[in-house]
Amino acid sequence: MSPALDYFSSTKPASVQPQTENTTILDSPVTPSDDGTYYNARLDPANYLDGPLSSNPATRLRQMLARPGIVVAPGICDGISARCAIDAGFNCLYQSGAATTASRLGQPDLAIATLNDFVGAASMVCSIDPTMPVIADADTGFGGPTMVSRTVTQYAKAGVAALHIEDQVQTKRCGHLLGKQVVSRDEFITRVRAAVLARDAIPGDSDFVIIARTDSAQVLGMEEAIIRLQLAARAGADVCFIEGVRTKELLESTVTALAPKPVSHN
Repeated sequence: MSPALDYFSSTKPASVQPQTENTTILDSPVTPSDDGTYYNARLDPANYLDGPLSSNPATRLRQMLARPGIVVAPGICDGISARCAIDAGFNCLYQSGAATTASRLGQPDLAIATLNDFVGAASMVCSIDPTMPVIADADTGFGGPTMVSRTVTQYAKAGVAALHIEDQVQTKRCGHLLGKQVVSRDEFITRVRAAVLARDAIPGDSDFVIIARTDSAQVLGMEEAIIRLQLAARAGADVCFIEGVRTKELLESTVTALAPKPVSHN
């Protein structure tokens, strides 16, 4: 029996390449820095600056993020909204958790939709144009670290290019509602680390993008929100998502504080 993944420490396990005849085992591209910051040389943004856009949606999204400009992803929730966004000329889609819950279940975004609900919706949307990057809401990851890992695997299999994991409690609510509660920094970073490790464990060198989202700005203040996203970036998040920024000046200061990581905002 192989050892379980360590979701809780900053030690980075080496990824083992499958050994076949006349091949050698390569060193892991994942190397910890002196301060424990996650670094995967294969996923360095510099590797995605040149060349034509890939037909792989996750790789294509990394190329779009690495190159100049803003990636605009309209919120969609079902087949007709996805078709409308594609026909309007958008080159990236965002599967909204609140809108998907309303569309599929007729319910508010109060942790009612399950992993299966979101994966079912994402699989259908991604099948419309398999080259189109789809960023999908994954709420809290639907459970502990093992469930976060399963969520990443299921989203990647559905054809999703990226997901975001947030720091609300399991009984979460839409980010635009009052009364939100967030978990501790440690629990949030454990979720992010579990997602990163799950992505790195996908066979074939997956380019799946991990987005760390914090809802803490409205609960604990902007300073705490920035600290949480900086910690998430160190844990391996590819993009930082801040919820609840209300002014252009605050958003600009957030982007500066988190540079060079891309920042997502809705």
